[in-house]
Amino acid sequence: MHIRLSSPFMLEMWVIIFLVEFVKGSLLVALLPVYMEHTLNLSVTVVGFAFALQYLGDNLFRGPSGWLLERVGYRWTMAGALILIVAAVAIIIYADNAPMLSLACLILGIGTSPLWPCVMTGITELAGSTTSGSSGAAMGSVEMASLAGTGIGPITVNFLMDHGHQGYRGAFYLLLAVAAAVVLVSMLLPARIGRGVHAVTRGGEPKREAAPAAEPGVRRSFLAGLGHTLRQVRVSRLLYPALFLQAFAIGLMTPVVTLFARSELHLSPTMFNVLLIAGGGVTVIALIPAGRLVDRIGTSAFLNIGFLLAAFSLTFFSQVRFLPLVFVAVALVGVSYAFILPAWNAFIAKQVPESERGTVWGLFLTLQGSGMVFGPIVSGRLWDRVGHWVPFFASALVMLCLFALHLVIVRRTAQKRLAAEAG
Repeated sequence: MHIRLSSPFMLEMWVIIFLVEFVKGSLLVALLPVYMEHTLNLSVTVVGFAFALQYLGDNLFRGPSGWLLERVGYRWTMAGALILIVAAVAIIIYADNAPMLSLACLILGIGTSPLWPCVMTGITELAGSTTSGSSGAAMGSVEMASLAGTGIGPITVNFLMDHGHQGYRGAFYLLLAVAAAVVLVSMLLPARIGRGVHAVTRGGEPKREAAPAAEPGVRRSFLAGLGHTLRQVRVSRLLYPALFLQAFAIGLMTPVVTLFARSELHLSPTMFNVLLIAGGGVTVIALIPAGRLVDRIGTSAFLNIGFLLAAFSLTFFSQVRFLPLVFVAVALVGVSYAFILPAWNAFIAKQVPESERGTVWGLFLTLQGSGMVFGPIVSGRLWDRVGHWVPFFASALVMLCLFALHLVIVRRTAQKRLAAEAG
């Protein structure tokens, strides 16, 4: 069973993901690193700590939000959380010190926490089975929305500040309006998704079949549900460090990429926009065909090539200063992530048991996102103490570790399958 990318749920989540990442990308990529270092005179270590709080808030509440969406549904889980994003941007507008900005980043993270548990749970439910091979294109579609928002947001605010004569306050007000619009869009989400592609309820009481079967003890508390879920998950132990490292590699780059472009590559905001368009455009264009090919030929080839290409291109990017070669490096990074993202999510989706999907996705995404908590902290320290190129080189080393871990996981999984068939 293949997921219709034009289904109402997919379109609504596409818009929500795009707008949330528009706000988040504008803040984390374009505005806050430069605002905190140049305007408030804070160190990059402090910037990394504030970013880590954002990812901490996101990850601490991913598990509970996955559990919550199974009990109250998509609409109210998302709407309640997205209101916090509005509050976070409002705090940023008036904050003028590190503690207030750090608090705003923490609230921003809590507000974004249900996003990926909701979309991943929705995709696996629409597919009808976690073992279905139809999720790659859908994963590629939502990753495309995410990357489009993350890229277009910084490009928009940089353009407004460079050519529209807007200051930081004007850019923050724009993001406040976008955040308010996301809350309105979330009210269009269904209460529940049934077991088939077309089984979506729009209001009133959710269909009984949409609620996952659960023991009375599971309903009583999140901790009981967590214990029930962990007993169902049977995956390679190496998957857990791999989940952490996949996000840690990205977290190493997040707080420093804009600063690197300004201080090492000496790019103007306009030229940085061009670089974002080049790298993000390559990634977005490649995501949909990559997702469809993942459905056809599997995840292993894409992950192996993607991890190796990412390791090479990140190392290359950290060393080049000739602008045409910088664009080549960024394009290669974009291709590598287009290979990795849909394949990685489809690979993880196969590990999720059919019952308690929301809770399991919340747990997996919490572990994966914990890498985003520690990545910015390590990155800020490396930037301040060792060198500006070191965070990118460290990210490349993590990609090589992921390549090795993936090979071992696939090999062990195949051996267990053969042993089970022989037994």
